[in-house]
Amino acid sequence: MTISAVKILVVDDEPAIRKLLRVGLTTEGYQVMEAINAKDAIAQVGADQPDLILLDLGLPDMPGHDLLAKWRNEDALDLPIVILSSRTDETGIVRALEIGADDYVAKPFGMKELAARIRVALRHRLQQQGERPVFKTGELSVDLVKRIVKIGDKEIKLSPKEYDILRVLVQHAGKVITHQYLLNHVWGGSTDVQYLRVYVRQLRQKIERSPDQPQYITTETGVGYRLREVD
Repeated sequence: MTISAVKILVVDDEPAIRKLLRVGLTTEGYQVMEAINAKDAIAQVGADQPDLILLDLGLPDMPGHDLLAKWRNEDALDLPIVILSSRTDETGIVRALEIGADDYVAKPFGMKELAARIRVALRHRLQQQGERPVFKTGELSVDLVKRIVKIGDKEIKLSPKEYDILRVLVQHAGKVITHQYLLNHVWGGSTDVQYLRVYVRQLRQKIERSPDQPQYITTETGVGYRLREVD
C-alpha cells in the first residue's frame, strides 16, 4: 500500500476540525473522506471502505463508543481506527482503546503528532502477525527469542515480570497500551494497577538513562504506557 493510495475517513461533526484534517492530511499525501455523523460514516464504510478511520467520540446521532463497538464486534471491521478526543477525557479514551481503537490523539493536536499516529497504526496493520525476533529503538534492543535485553552492548538483567511488561510493549511499539491491557496480559487481570506502576518504575530504572524523564517507556496520563517505536 503506497501513501498516495491510503484513504482516511474523518468522522467528526465539527466543520473546523474536518477542514483542518482535510487540508493537513491531503498535504501529507492521503486521500480524505468525510462524515459528519455515525449514519454517514456507516454508509461510507459500506460503500467505499477506507484504509483508516479518524473517529471523534462526540457524534450527534450516536456515541462514538457505540459506533466503534458496532464496527469491531457486529461488523468485524478490521482496519485501523484512531480516536479523536478531548484531552481531559481519560475515561473515554481508555474505554475506546479497550473496545478496539488502535490509538488516540487528544484535541487540540498537531498535524505532526497525528501523522505519526496514523503511520504507526497503518504499519501495525500491514505487518505480519507475530513477534519480530529482535526489536531495536535507540540504544535499546530486545531479543524476543533469546530473551536478552541490552542498552548498547550492555546486557540488562530483568525480572520475569519486568520482561513480560517490556515484551508486551515491544509487540505494540509506538501504540498506547492501557493499564488494564498490561494487567490482563502480564498478571491475568487480577492485580492492582499500583503493582504495574511499581514494575514499570523498576524497568525504567534499568533501561532509561534518566528514569524521571524516560525516552523509551513514556506515560500516557490516566491511560497507560507507550514504548518508543523503531527509529
